[in-house]
Amino acid sequence: MAVDSMHVVMFPFLAFGHISPFVQLARKLVAAGGVRVTLLSAAANVPRVEAMLGPAAGAVAVAPLRLQRVPGLPEGAESTAEVSADGAELLKVAVDGTRPQVAALLAELRPDALLFDFATPWVTELAAPLRIKALQFSVFSAVSGAYLMNPARRLGAGGQLPTADDLTSPPAGFPPSSSITTVPAYQAADFSYVFTSFHGEPCVYDRVLAGVQASDALVIKTCFEMEGPYINYLTAQHGKPVLVTGPVVPEPPQGELEERWARWLSSFPDNAVVFASFGSETFLPAAAATELLLGLESTNRPFFVVLNFPKGTDTEAELAKCTPPGFAERTKGRGVVHTGWVQQQHILRHRGVGCFVNHAGLSSVVEGLVAGCRLVLLPMKGDQYLNAALFARDLRVGAEVARRDSDGWFGRGDVSDAVDTAMADGWEGQGIKWRDFLMDDAVQKRLADDFVRDFKKFVRA
Repeated sequence: MAVDSMHVVMFPFLAFGHISPFVQLARKLVAAGGVRVTLLSAAANVPRVEAMLGPAAGAVAVAPLRLQRVPGLPEGAESTAEVSADGAELLKVAVDGTRPQVAALLAELRPDALLFDFATPWVTELAAPLRIKALQFSVFSAVSGAYLMNPARRLGAGGQLPTADDLTSPPAGFPPSSSITTVPAYQAADFSYVFTSFHGEPCVYDRVLAGVQASDALVIKTCFEMEGPYINYLTAQHGKPVLVTGPVVPEPPQGELEERWARWLSSFPDNAVVFASFGSETFLPAAAATELLLGLESTNRPFFVVLNFPKGTDTEAELAKCTPPGFAERTKGRGVVHTGWVQQQHILRHRGVGCFVNHAGLSSVVEGLVAGCRLVLLPMKGDQYLNAALFARDLRVGAEVARRDSDGWFGRGDVSDAVDTAMADGWEGQGIKWRDFLMDDAVQKRLADDFVRDFKKFVRA
């Protein structure tokens, strides 16, 4: 390997919530110079991935993989955006079926390093004989890895998997500085998914742990300033080097906000509007969506809600199911309920928007912070619960919607109370501090430079 040349292969899982951080990391490596990247994905995803690369496109090749037919997986489905929850499990089986193609590509390309996702621990067996450094890249927060993806979770008698009751408590040695001393029953029950096998395949936990144990190092999309205790804990638990990329700060959005939304938002005073959105793959049950809408109505503030539904459902029917009687008439002029894609970054940065209700996905929280919005956190699944604890309690950014411990139920009053708390005069928490941190070009350049330096040094060692 020439000192100034490095080839990295990246293999994210077939979900755009995973592909996007890999693309962002590829852009970071390429921008530093001396690195070229080959990113592997299903053939149908290639055009969209290439479009996401932006200025890095010339130094990143996107190699298409052919997915095998898997019984029960819809024909042509090549990302989680096109399938149900069960389909996402079958998509892992289809990805496992690409092993011969990946083996051939690695043998042909002979890269210096391979960055792989949670779902494909088997790539380490292909990389080792070719002397390719294999690093597992987690697109999740360090706190979620520390709480759930811990070797200690399987160290009972006989190595059995934890029960939901076990998961209400952090694992042994969990950072004492953490605000998470216990989690409610509904969250622990949700975490059980990570330890559940589907279609006779390894569970998420087993895939992650197998990949960690066989990898040369871990890479996490975070920084010590925000998650230092959890990063140190993971390093000690896994006995592997941990490299941190820094948080991904979105670039300013291109173009202009659609005229109809710009005009509507501009009709209100600065910072008056509450914007609620839950990402492309987090769906609120009908009853929860109803309470959200009623809660926003009762704030007496203008609001803009984006509600999406699983692929294949009748959007209009689902929307009707969760819209309270008389709601549209009562909120006419001050409330918008929209389904489908919107220019989220543009909306968040509009002067009329002051509060962002979201699911505590990492990207959404960061987008809200850099836009200067007050945050209300309403996590619905998995790592979102731990992210919400990290931001609202550890970092004191945002207000969490109060929930019932047994089943996670929240009512309209809980929503309006959280919005009122977040929007109260003088209640910025540490939001300004973390916004300044994320928006400081010198800080972000240092984090990126440190990662690239550590990554290159590790791979060349």
